[in-house]
Amino acid sequence: MNAQEQAATAVMEDWLSHPDELGKKPAKLEIAGTFDLHDLHYYIFKFKKTLLSPWKVAVCGGYEGDGLGHCGHIYSEMEPYDPATAQEKCVAMVEKIRQYWMERANAQTDGNEKNDHAGGNFVGFVLLSTPEFDADQFRTTLREDWGIECPEDAQDSESDGTTLVFSVNNLMATVGLMEAPVPDGEAEYWANSNFMTREESIAAAKNHQAHLLVAVLGGAASLEAGELYVKVAATCLKASNALGIYDCGTVWLPEHYIQSAMVMKEGDFPLMNLVFIGLYRNENGTSSWTNGLRSFGKEELEVLDSSQSPDEIYDLIFNLCLYIIKEGAVFHDGETCGFSMEQKLPITLSEGVYVEGQSLKIGF
Repeated sequence: MNAQEQAATAVMEDWLSHPDELGKKPAKLEIAGTFDLHDLHYYIFKFKKTLLSPWKVAVCGGYEGDGLGHCGHIYSEMEPYDPATAQEKCVAMVEKIRQYWMERANAQTDGNEKNDHAGGNFVGFVLLSTPEFDADQFRTTLREDWGIECPEDAQDSESDGTTLVFSVNNLMATVGLMEAPVPDGEAEYWANSNFMTREESIAAAKNHQAHLLVAVLGGAASLEAGELYVKVAATCLKASNALGIYDCGTVWLPEHYIQSAMVMKEGDFPLMNLVFIGLYRNENGTSSWTNGLRSFGKEELEVLDSSQSPDEIYDLIFNLCLYIIKEGAVFHDGETCGFSMEQKLPITLSEGVYVEGQSLKIGF
């Protein structure tokens, strides 16, 4: 499986495990096919509630390119799986979901504003030097560091103890061992973006032999889901074979990620763990971008070719991210933003330069 297939499988399994669906993990879950619709990539799944149950069909997507973030089209009408009609049924389910959200959008906006990204889901990959996961140690550390209980029955009986799925305050969390590196050299490539620890991050990515897929599904509860995700990921990074975590378009070293997570002990929000702020400087000036705001249902931010210092740009983006996430601020094309009466920075929504899709450009 590639990284996107792994992420889709984990998301589909978590969705089916919800009390409103199967109420437990499916006994069997397999990718049965793929298709593209509205320029997005979708996975057809077949699953069994019990080993003796008939196969049923489900859909998960849509994904842009090789990205790991989906647009929330995860659904099953619990209909029988038939390879001859599976894609047709999945397309119909996607269109039904799209129609629902379009109707919601029309009811809540004046028709001139675009609907926000779905948000609420967080996925990352803990890079390991060996293909090992000590579930008991994970439970102990999670309880000691964060007061979170991961029950014994959260262990996947069909995965030799290598996958845990558990619920915390109606949020679904999963940790699964993948006994191979992150596919296609993704982690190695994106480790280059970490300007703070570039060489060490690249080395961690190059040396990893396996990884843990960590995910938390939060729906509308983005803040709570993000904080739980950081707690689970930081717990995984305390393992002796953890080299780093590939997330938000970069690779963080364990000590830096854990240190940033500790701000939650003081009641602060772990922004640096959830939104990566990149910096790039050339003869035209300094540019910056975010990677992670879409997990909160927001557009990513960019500053392009600025004459301001890198420190000033970083501080601006950092504070804007906090304002957007913590205060629920919504920026629109053509508006201005700032942190004083005099500061009026123009906002432009257009195709991203350093991020995929559209981004909000801040004139600074």
